[in-house]
Amino acid sequence: MKLSISKRLAAMFAVASFVMLAVLSVAMHGLLKRELERHQSNELQARWTMYKPIIMRNDDVVHWQYVRTKFDNSISENNRVSLWVQSNDPRFLYGASLTDEQRHTMGAHGFGQVMLPGHDAPLKTYSAEVEAHGERPAVLLTVGIDSKPFVETLRAFTVGLIALTVVGALGAAGLGYYIARVGMRPLDRLSGEARGLSPGHLSRRLQTDTLAPELSELADSFNGALSRLETAYQQLEAFNADVAHELRTPLGNLIGQTQVTLSRERSPTELKEALHSNLEDLERLRAIVNDMLFLARADRGERAPNRVEVSIAQEVSHAVEYLEFIFEEAGVKVRIEGDAQASIETSLFRRAVTNLLQNAVQHAPRGAEIVVFVLQQPGAIRVSVQNTGSGIAREHLSRLFDRFYRVDSSRSGSRENHGLGLAIVRAVATMHGGTVFAESESGATTIGFTVAA
Repeated sequence: MKLSISKRLAAMFAVASFVMLAVLSVAMHGLLKRELERHQSNELQARWTMYKPIIMRNDDVVHWQYVRTKFDNSISENNRVSLWVQSNDPRFLYGASLTDEQRHTMGAHGFGQVMLPGHDAPLKTYSAEVEAHGERPAVLLTVGIDSKPFVETLRAFTVGLIALTVVGALGAAGLGYYIARVGMRPLDRLSGEARGLSPGHLSRRLQTDTLAPELSELADSFNGALSRLETAYQQLEAFNADVAHELRTPLGNLIGQTQVTLSRERSPTELKEALHSNLEDLERLRAIVNDMLFLARADRGERAPNRVEVSIAQEVSHAVEYLEFIFEEAGVKVRIEGDAQASIETSLFRRAVTNLLQNAVQHAPRGAEIVVFVLQQPGAIRVSVQNTGSGIAREHLSRLFDRFYRVDSSRSGSRENHGLGLAIVRAVATMHGGTVFAESESGATTIGFTVAA
């Protein structure tokens, strides 16, 4: 199940708060535990110091009974306290008998603990020797206090810390969810505006004036995508109209000529002429369909598969020879400058160069010279065709390689070409990992493409 951004942020707030509170709780628990242990140690040492003089002042068997009475009274007044006096002389003993294990946990000197029957928690102990005096030998005085109050205090504090951590994490989650919802309101507004967009309102844009910088960048990127989409949609509409126009002319010719032919009896010669005329329009239709299929292959990312290492100038020369009769008819000359070696698919490369040369011939004045430049560049080979003439306005240069695009809006000359020549040049360049370009300055127009070196 996918969670909303608000819920994810709330969950992250909860986790972060839980971790932070848990770390603080562990630190506070450790601090309290050390303080309670220090408090117990101080109390044990203070009580041992208080009971030691009683033993010191009674150094014979007769007065030892006073020690027992004093210790009994002290224990009865404070049932948390326990006392033991251990000695090698059985006359100078005090306290309940202990097992070997209990003596071991109490320790001979210093701090220890002992678990006695009837107690829920161990007794913390402090043991130290009281030096011999008079008839009394050296004895080991042990003071014990019940740790149950300290254990209960620590347990209650631990439960409180756990509850505080859980409640704090849940509170942070709730507060985080509220903050996230408030913070996401501008994004919700953007979503509402985006849902209101439609193909009929492609000129609309998201409002970015009141947005935070992060969302403003996102909205600007989205608006940029909308602008590109609007341009592509407009180009698609123009493309559809151009396709319809290009197909309508030969189809109209076919239908009209066929209707005229069938309007009355025709001789075999007249029928043959009609079929020849129809064949020309059918060939034109086939050329349009084949070119569009080729462009569709390039759009799918197809690359030139059958590449060979060749001389670019030599391949250009082959294309020039193929169009030689067109150059002679137009009264223009072609010159090739430069050379380079590149891995290309020769059939596709010649097709692109042929299209560039045909385009140059159509716009070059009689007697002009067309120059094909081959230039080695870092990582690419640049092939350009330059011709002189009337030139091309700057606003048309960026669209020369669009399908069916013509500088002349009247579409004159559509009988000889159908507006896909330069689009095929771009497709060939793309299939060879290159790009296209067009420049026009001072009556000289240069159009070309690059291939990866």
